[in-house]
Amino acid sequence: MNVVKRACTRLARFLVLFLISVRPLFAADSVAAAKPDAAGADEPSLAAWKAACDRLPSNRSLHGNLAPRELLPLPKFSNFDIALTAFIERSKTGALAQASNWIGGRVPSDGFLDSTRAYFSKAISPLKSAIPFQPFAQKLDVPSGSEIFYHADFHGDIHSLLRDLTWLNTHGYLSGFKAARPNFYMIFLGDYTDRGAFGIEVLYTLFRLKTANPDQVFLARGNHEEISLQSRYGFAQEARAKYGSAFDFEKMFRAYDFLPVVIYAGSGGNYIQCNHGGMEPGFSPGKLLGGSTPLSFQLIGNLYQQQFLAAHQGWITDPDSSDRASKVLRDFKPEDPINPSTLGFMWNDFSLLASEAQFEIDPGRAFVFGQGTTGYLLEAAGTAGQKVQAVFRGHQQSPTLNPMMRRLVASHGVFRHWQANDSSALRNAAISALEKVLEHDEIRPIPPGSVWTFNVSPDSYYGEGCGYTFDSFGILKTATAFPEWRLQVVNVPVVP
Repeated sequence: MNVVKRACTRLARFLVLFLISVRPLFAADSVAAAKPDAAGADEPSLAAWKAACDRLPSNRSLHGNLAPRELLPLPKFSNFDIALTAFIERSKTGALAQASNWIGGRVPSDGFLDSTRAYFSKAISPLKSAIPFQPFAQKLDVPSGSEIFYHADFHGDIHSLLRDLTWLNTHGYLSGFKAARPNFYMIFLGDYTDRGAFGIEVLYTLFRLKTANPDQVFLARGNHEEISLQSRYGFAQEARAKYGSAFDFEKMFRAYDFLPVVIYAGSGGNYIQCNHGGMEPGFSPGKLLGGSTPLSFQLIGNLYQQQFLAAHQGWITDPDSSDRASKVLRDFKPEDPINPSTLGFMWNDFSLLASEAQFEIDPGRAFVFGQGTTGYLLEAAGTAGQKVQAVFRGHQQSPTLNPMMRRLVASHGVFRHWQANDSSALRNAAISALEKVLEHDEIRPIPPGSVWTFNVSPDSYYGEGCGYTFDSFGILKTATAFPEWRLQVVNVPVVP
C-alpha cells in the first residue's frame, strides 16, 4: 500500500509542476499571466460576498464542470491572493509565532515560519531547498459556557457555507465575518476543496473568517489539504482554469502547513479531539493538554505506533485485530501526510457498530478503529487533570448511500458511532428504519468515549449521489461539569 502511495505522490507532484509550467488554457488567463494582477480594492462585506456568490450555479447542476468565467466573484488571482496572503501573514505573526505558546517554549526551527519554502519545494521549483514536513497539534481552552461551532467537509460547496454563515448572523453568533459573542468559537474539520467547483471561494471565505477572528476561528487540516490529492481530485485543475499561470500553487499549498492536524478543544480539563480523520496511536498529547496558555501548540514529531502497541498489551483484545495491527503499525517520522505511512489524524476511520472488529485495514485508504481501541486511546491520551472525552470529525462520507451515509442522513447529519440500538441486523437498513433507532434530536449529550462523524455539505459530489438537501453543523455548549455539555445539531435546507 505504501509503495502505491509513494508512486501516487510522485505522480501528483509531477502533475502540479506540469500545471504550473504549461501555458494557460484560456486567452484571458494569458493576459493575467503576462502582467501581474493589480492589488484589489477593499474586501467585500459578507452580504456583498454572498450576493456575488449567489450568482454561481450549484455544483449539482454543473455535474463536475466549472462555472462560466464571467460569473466568478473573484475574477483575478489577486482578489483571492489578498485573503491568502493575510492568512499566511497572520499565521507567521500571531499565536503560532509566540514561543510561550509552544510546548518547550520555542517556536519550531527548520523553516517552520518560512513561507517561501515547503517540504514539496523541490517538486515545484527544483532550484529551491525544501524544509521538513512539520505537522502540529493544537490545544484550545475556552471558558465554561462557551459555544463552539463545528462543520466537516465542504468539498467546494460555497452555497452551503454561506447559508450557514447567514444562519449564524441571523441568530446573533456572527456580525458579518466577525464573531458577535466573546465566547463563541468555530472549528472546521478539513476537506475544503476538491470534487466541487468552488474550492477557491470556500477557502477565500474561511481565510476571511480566520483573519477576522484569529483566536476564535480554527481550521483543521484534512487529507485533501495536501498536494498530491489536490492534484488528482480537482482543486489544482480548478485553480488553473480560473487563473491560469497567475495562480501561485506553492504559496497555496504552503498555507496548509499552518493548519493543525488535530485540535484538542475543551474547558475545565475536559477536551474534545477535533480532527478530520481518526485516531493516531503514535502521538501522546499529555504535555500539550497541560500547556499553560489557552492556545498551545506541539509538533507531532516522531510517531511511536509500534512502541504504543508493545507497551499496552491490553489495548487490542481481539486476536485477529491485534495481529493486523502488529503488521502495519510502525514507528516513523512523517515526511508528508501519506509517507512513509498515513498520518492518522488526517486519514483514519472508525467502525459503525460496537460488534465490529477493533482494528481493520481499509486497503488504499487507512486504518479503522473500533469502540474498544478508540476508548482505550482516549483514556490513554488524558492525564490526571485532563481528559479527552470524545472525537468530532468528518472524512468518512461516500457518494453512494452506503451504511455510513444512511446513518448520517438518518441522524440529521451528525452520527454517533456504536449506539446501543444499532446492530449488525440493521447494517444495511433503509434510512426510514434507522431513524427509528438512531439519535436525531436537536440537543444531544456527549457520552465519554464517543465518536461523532459530521456529514459533508449537500451541494457536492456526495450530496448529489446520496440525495439529501440539508446542511449540518453542530454547536457545542461547554459547562463546568462534562456530563452537562450538550451538542445542538442544526440543519440548514439547501435547494439543489
